Amino acid sequence: MKSSFLISLCLAFLCSCQEPPVEEYAVIPQPADIVYTPGLVKLKSRPVVAYPVELANEALFLQSYLFSDFSAEAVLKEGSGSADISLQLDPAVLPDKKEGYILDAASGKIVIKANSPSGILNGIHTLRQVIKEKDGKLLIQNATVTDYPAFSWRAFMLDEGRYFKGKEVVKQLLDEMAALKMNVFHWHLTNDQGWRIEIKKYPKLTEIGAFRDSSEINHFGSDVYDGKRHGGFYTQDDLKEIVDYAAKRHITIVPEVSMPGHASAAIASYPWLGTSGKQIRVPGKFGVHYEVFNVADPKVMEFLDDVTDEVIAIFPGAVFHIGGDEVKYDQWKNSPVIRAYMAKHNLKTPAELQVYFTNEISNMLAAKGKRMMGWNEITGDRLHDYQSNADTEGIKQELASGTIVHFWKGDTALVRKTIEKGYDVVNSYHEYTYLDYSYESIPMEKAYSFNPVPEGLTEEEKSKVLGLGCQMWGEFIPTVESMNLKVYPRLAAYAETGWTDASNKDYQRFITKLDFFLRKWDTEGINYGPVK
Repeated sequence: MKSSFLISLCLAFLCSCQEPPVEEYAVIPQPADIVYTPGLVKLKSRPVVAYPVELANEALFLQSYLFSDFSAEAVLKEGSGSADISLQLDPAVLPDKKEGYILDAASGKIVIKANSPSGILNGIHTLRQVIKEKDGKLLIQNATVTDYPAFSWRAFMLDEGRYFKGKEVVKQLLDEMAALKMNVFHWHLTNDQGWRIEIKKYPKLTEIGAFRDSSEINHFGSDVYDGKRHGGFYTQDDLKEIVDYAAKRHITIVPEVSMPGHASAAIASYPWLGTSGKQIRVPGKFGVHYEVFNVADPKVMEFLDDVTDEVIAIFPGAVFHIGGDEVKYDQWKNSPVIRAYMAKHNLKTPAELQVYFTNEISNMLAAKGKRMMGWNEITGDRLHDYQSNADTEGIKQELASGTIVHFWKGDTALVRKTIEKGYDVVNSYHEYTYLDYSYESIPMEKAYSFNPVPEGLTEEEKSKVLGLGCQMWGEFIPTVESMNLKVYPRLAAYAETGWTDASNKDYQRFITKLDFFLRKWDTEGINYGPVK
């Protein structure tokens, strides 16, 4: 009886000493690999953060997150040595994964190491999601995370040509992108309905082109207008401030200046830019307009040269987006000047003229150290009903090498065709990635299911798919609230699609992990659409 009692007592004691069960991390985007071990890291109320001088920016972010999320007052300590959280730059850590990181929370302390500051910040965003608060203490499940992105291009696009939003809205979007490890902010700054960039050599672009008298409402082609004047633009100082804000979050801004179409706001400002030469107003009607640049006029090419100079001086990133989409060829076909120009350069079709013009811009940008990007109309393929086969067949002009083709429309076989010709591609196929589409058209699961890499590609061809973009087109989002309802929570789905390897994605797991961001958006006053 005594031995039986002792055995029971020992068993009870052993059970009481068992480690609590491992609590798996809920992180978006899902990391590449997580190895769990029993136990917890317990952070002090004033944790010490050690960092090298090169990571001062990232250490400040960590300090601010710990305070905003948990009211924990972290103490920053430049250098190495004893610390609760250590940030370490090491070129040997995932050397071929620039944005990758290792988060080691398995030895009573937390170490985030990477070969670049962007990797460190990505690790910090993961740490932010896995800290739990219990009984006033900050706890982290013991684990080692090894993580890196599937794609190098993980973009969100904001169209402000239609509705101007302003600096604070853009900064909030950049914060949310950074938290989701997205790294490219594609900024659509000029369109038919508005020109949003101060160009000092051409002040009428913002004096006239940044404002319209009214805006079409309800839907495309409604012909119903709100009667309200709308407008706004960014000064060059504003833009530089936002570029710096993004850079601190390791986000590159890619500006888009639309050419040769979607140019009505510019042509309203300077009528000589247009093929017809007529004075027009900045239109309030949405959709595709007829006004296009007169690409045969050297003065127009000089204008584009001047504009790109001023834009490039603001945006240091390697890529310049020229739009190039939805060009209606009617004005070109009806212009004797354009027809003579085409004959002089042996250009048989309007699509061939567009490719020729695009290459001129590509060479112009290359001379300024920039790589050109444009929507996939720049290949000369027919994508629209308002283009005829005669407009697009028999193109002999080859798109300039080095161009990034931004696929958005057409048979997905065009992606393969473009890659086979040697071009890099960013896949933003509209049926999956257009945030202006309703949740009925693109529900959360469909957004999550998008794979930017078409089936049937070789490994070498797959490497030509740089990644994906999701697009917030602005025609019918006049307010920040209406925009946010479209952007969130789908932004998280695109973020995981860009970061997490397709073989490691799981929609049901993704949905269960959204709580961190839903709470975050609630706290920040960001309204969002349906989660499922």
